[in-house]
Amino acid sequence: MTRDTDTVNGGIAFWYARDGLPVPREPLPGDAAADVCVVGGGYTGLWTAYYLKKAAPFLNIVVLEAKFCGYGASGRNGGWLYNGIAGRDRYARLHGHDAAVRLQRAMNTTVDEVIRVAADEGIDADIHRGGVLEVARTPAQAARLKAFHEQELTYGEHDRVLRGARETAERLRVAGAVSSTWTPHGARLHPAKLVKGLADTVEALGVTIHESTPVTEIRPRGAVTPYGTVRAPYILRCTEGFTAGIKGSRRDWLPMNSSMIATEPLSDALWETIGWEGRETLGDMAHAYIYAQRTADGRIALGGRGVPYRYGSRTDHDGGTQPTTVRALREMLVRLFPTTAGVRIDHAWSGVLGVPRDWCATVTLDRTTGLGWAGGYVGSGVATAHLAGRTLCDLVQQDSGQAGATELTALPWVNHRVRRWEPEPLRWLGVRAMYTAYRGADRREAASHSPRTDRVATLADRISGRH
Repeated sequence: MTRDTDTVNGGIAFWYARDGLPVPREPLPGDAAADVCVVGGGYTGLWTAYYLKKAAPFLNIVVLEAKFCGYGASGRNGGWLYNGIAGRDRYARLHGHDAAVRLQRAMNTTVDEVIRVAADEGIDADIHRGGVLEVARTPAQAARLKAFHEQELTYGEHDRVLRGARETAERLRVAGAVSSTWTPHGARLHPAKLVKGLADTVEALGVTIHESTPVTEIRPRGAVTPYGTVRAPYILRCTEGFTAGIKGSRRDWLPMNSSMIATEPLSDALWETIGWEGRETLGDMAHAYIYAQRTADGRIALGGRGVPYRYGSRTDHDGGTQPTTVRALREMLVRLFPTTAGVRIDHAWSGVLGVPRDWCATVTLDRTTGLGWAGGYVGSGVATAHLAGRTLCDLVQQDSGQAGATELTALPWVNHRVRRWEPEPLRWLGVRAMYTAYRGADRREAASHSPRTDRVATLADRISGRH
């Protein structure tokens, strides 16, 4: 029997439950001037400010954040620091396989760099480098996992391991798991601790952060807020899933919704039935996939798609989550780990991530206007945001004449252009139909025992541009 009547729903995310929400910094007091204005106080914006200030301490950098640093995906995600990047296969088709290999290598080293900087700056974010384990639970998933594993090898991941059912269970006892693939290029972390520590570090370096300051319009050399306009040669938009709220950007990136639950701390006896001593981050090969971690305080935090998209590119209110989504995530938890059937769900929350029309993450600087942006991470943003911040730094340095081209500025995702999403109601209907198709495909694959991917899921991938 479950005990979920006291589940905290929303309140931004479970990651703020222990220490509470941060007290917002002062809002913008009026019109201001800067060398660089960063819009958005999440991972992308803060990493951009960090590397720019490190490279050029004399720069006057201002960060504008609508709520508080970490209010968005940076404080609500699943805590996966890993080497996946959205759009790599498309970049291989557009720019050649070698270019995509360079992008993958950059992501591999990004995992190392985040861990290094956190240690150097004294940011305790509960980081544990256990790698990433992705499991298959049906014959169709196993076929996709094997193909995925072989593909990753072609991108240079020669330290990736393919495991059968017995070897998988020795690491983590997921009910029905028939195979898995593991990469060392990943770590578990506490999202809010990382973003809070990064914001404090950036501020200590001399970057000015104004919170409770929503940017309503971005124009060349100007970021407009209700309190005044910040004028700067470079305006860098780092707003990911909240981009649609900026004037003229409603159809740039679709704010895809993702939801999570966190259990109560599990007993040692219960952990004995599950395993997970390696603290790997956990994913699967379902079309409507899940992601999970074993937290530092002994809980399971698990996420997946609930209501995937709200009409008109709206976002949730402080992480509030529909009860049906909470129940669905609990059911998935128990399917994966049957011994958790009586475990209490302490917290449920939701957040949005940015999805471009071609599902490709991008980083851009328009040298004629000084406008830059990065995002569209499609759920792989913890590490990708770091690479984006470093790349934006290099692009600004290059454009301003402070430095030349670098390996990062030559990566294939730089200055990639994406067409806009369709107007409503087409995008709402399309996303709703896509995830209905994926959930149906998962059910049919589980029932059929066929190694072939469901045709409806394949068709949904093609129509949506996901692959």
